Amino acid sequence: MSGPRTATPPVGARVRRALAGAVAVLLLPTGCGLPELADLPLPGGAPAGDGYTVTAEFTDVLDLVPQAAVKVDDVTVGSVEKISLAGWTARVRLRLDRAVTLPANATAAVRQSSLLGEKYVTVAAPPTGAASERLGDGDVIPLSRTRRGAEVEEVLAALGLLLNGGGLAQVRTITTELGQALDGREPAVRDALRQLDTFVGGLERQKADLVRAIDALDRLTDRLGRQREIVGEALDSLAPGLTVLADQRAQLTDALTALGELGRVGSRVVTRSRDDTLASVRALQPILEQLARAGDDLPKSLDFMLSFPFPPNVTGAIVGDFVNLAITADLDAAGILANLVAAAPPPAHPSTGPATPGRTKPPSAGGGGTRPRPGGGTGDRPATPLPPLAECLPDLDDFPAIWKPPVECLLPKGCELLKPGSPVPLGGLLLPKALVPPGTVFPAGTELLPGTVLTAPCILPITGAVDGLIGDLGDLLGTGVRE
Repeated sequence: MSGPRTATPPVGARVRRALAGAVAVLLLPTGCGLPELADLPLPGGAPAGDGYTVTAEFTDVLDLVPQAAVKVDDVTVGSVEKISLAGWTARVRLRLDRAVTLPANATAAVRQSSLLGEKYVTVAAPPTGAASERLGDGDVIPLSRTRRGAEVEEVLAALGLLLNGGGLAQVRTITTELGQALDGREPAVRDALRQLDTFVGGLERQKADLVRAIDALDRLTDRLGRQREIVGEALDSLAPGLTVLADQRAQLTDALTALGELGRVGSRVVTRSRDDTLASVRALQPILEQLARAGDDLPKSLDFMLSFPFPPNVTGAIVGDFVNLAITADLDAAGILANLVAAAPPPAHPSTGPATPGRTKPPSAGGGGTRPRPGGGTGDRPATPLPPLAECLPDLDDFPAIWKPPVECLLPKGCELLKPGSPVPLGGLLLPKALVPPGTVFPAGTELLPGTVLTAPCILPITGAVDGLIGDLGDLLGTGVRE
């Protein structure tokens, strides 16, 4: 890159100035009516009126001189006002006519009028993407938008290099060899060019990714460069380990060989024992199915085994060899007397008929009294015929949220069945299994959904008023009655 040259007038301009000076000196004594020098027009194309100045930066202005013309589309619109040097950049101040309108991103170039003509500056709009703003007074055209034309000396030097052993013979040889190499292979070359075009297009589409990968690689190499000592120490630390591995190469090879043999033996054993393994798994299937069915009861039974013979909820009452029990007895004198004295049978319900076959008869409790049937009758006394048990229980396939027994069943008022998952009310009972335990108004063994909730009126009180129970503490705790 050549630096800016000094503003030296061309030879032709100096000769013209010298001849003009000589003629002026010769004509002065004659007193001829020649115009004054001040009346001569200025060189270049200085605007007639007020214009505006623009500064253009060039890397090389060649032999451009002040007062040189400034042209737009080969029309002179101004002149070079001043040429200065700022570091290695030449700054050319141009004065343009006020009527000249150029975009803010205009370009400038130093050109030559002819082969041996003078230099001038041409200003033009960019080829594409002209700005909407105008180029104004004091604006600067930077180096990125300026250029210069090739000089005659550069063209002649390049031509001389080409003609004086510069490679014409080599170009002919290259062209001949290239023609012979491509002769008959035009389709393959054309396909190769298409593939190359596709490859270059793919690289173009992935240019951002490639640049990002190169930047990441640059950051990685920079970090590795900063950690060169650490990486060197790590590599030095690997040397003893690699030495040990090299020394134990034979053992490692034998171990890998033995591992391969073990794999073959294991595969052979698994293949031969396949039938026995499948048979064993099939034999385990019933056991696993039963364990799955007992999945809910098994943890509870294990919990009960830890406190046998008492249920888990009384372990807090056992202190040493004593058991603290609290019993709430509801002694209803009228109920006790009604059990002691034979009561008259209740009136028969008009809508009930004789008992139907298959009706479940509630078992009688031994000792003091009998368990009531749905409707309030007892097992040994004459009772009013009741509806079938299926009519006094909800449909298990369409279990409602709250089921109220029909009035014909004569169950205690407020006795209701709640859908499984409902909260247990005070004094209610949650059925852990599908069968109703003893101690309710329903016959023991009645089938309901697991998790059904019985309200408090469905539970028989432990008073002997309706259903007496004879036995020890274990029989009492095994009834499943909740208060």
